[in-house]
Amino acid sequence: MTEGTGYKRPPVASRWKKGQSGNPSGRKRGKLNLRTDLIAELEEVIQINEGGSARRITKQRALLKSLAARGIQGDARAANLILSLISRLLEPDEQSAIPEEMGPEDKAILDAYLTKHLKNKDSSK
Repeated sequence: MTEGTGYKRPPVASRWKKGQSGNPSGRKRGKLNLRTDLIAELEEVIQINEGGSARRITKQRALLKSLAARGIQGDARAANLILSLISRLLEPDEQSAIPEEMGPEDKAILDAYLTKHLKNKDSSK
């Protein structure tokens, strides 16, 4: 039986042999992607001077320390980034710091506040 060549029928000599890969020079084994490179880079340990003494910490920890320090010094972008990281990393249970229902003490405090401020608004008119 003779097989013709043409559409979807490559010549017999150029077809892959059984067990041969279709991409023999594909991605090399052990070749790292961006995610694994980034993780490895942030896990490296560096030496910093803090309070006059040398400490060894990871690059990730050093980045967070410098970001927090800039936020404390008044850098709004750094503070916003730290706060957004915190909110993303907190568990859903920890994010709901505001109680669902107010207790009787909380209601009394809120009522006293509202009556005081509503009275001041009425008297200023």
